[in-house]
Amino acid sequence: MRVSVVEDDNVVREQLVHQLQRATGITFVSSHRSAEEALEEIPRQKPAVVLMDINLPKMSGIDCVRQLKGQLPGTHFIMLTVYEDADVIFKSLLAGAVGYLLKGRSGSGAQVLEAVRDATRGGSPLNSLIARKIVQHFHHQPAHLGTEHPLSAREREVLELLSKGLPYKEIADLLGVNIETVRKHCHNTYEKLQVSSRTEAVVKYLGR
Repeated sequence: MRVSVVEDDNVVREQLVHQLQRATGITFVSSHRSAEEALEEIPRQKPAVVLMDINLPKMSGIDCVRQLKGQLPGTHFIMLTVYEDADVIFKSLLAGAVGYLLKGRSGSGAQVLEAVRDATRGGSPLNSLIARKIVQHFHHQPAHLGTEHPLSAREREVLELLSKGLPYKEIADLLGVNIETVRKHCHNTYEKLQVSSRTEAVVKYLGR
């Protein structure tokens, strides 16, 4: 599991690098102080996961993810930031991020490493606070959008669980089905919503 870090704060970056270097099953690939540096080097390194700060010196982490995702569609980007604003959260997800963690609440090594592993298992790692913001922000939207996007009741149910950041295995357990059934529901949903990823599906379904 190859991981890179993009963070301009020296202390935070060194802490993340130290955590990754000590972790079992994770290979630390590189660290970068700016979006420009990351854009130049990460496409050659092809990490599986990138931990990305938002507030970088020139180009923002959101714009960096947007550009890198086009070159590395298989890489998972997790935003690691202090911003709790709903607009920033959704801009990050729309840019291609699969997870969004708050530094103050998810700064411990164990939580960051679990987020990295969760992303590679198909999950969308989110702080509980961020997950709640997403759910609250669009609490009344899905029923309205259902007439525009003809999803089945089970497909809606799967999307609701995806929006809370649950991985396929947990969704399968909650619904009492196997993981392949969940994947099939997701595939059908992507086709109906004309998207190519779970993040795009959740964001589009929720009205963004």
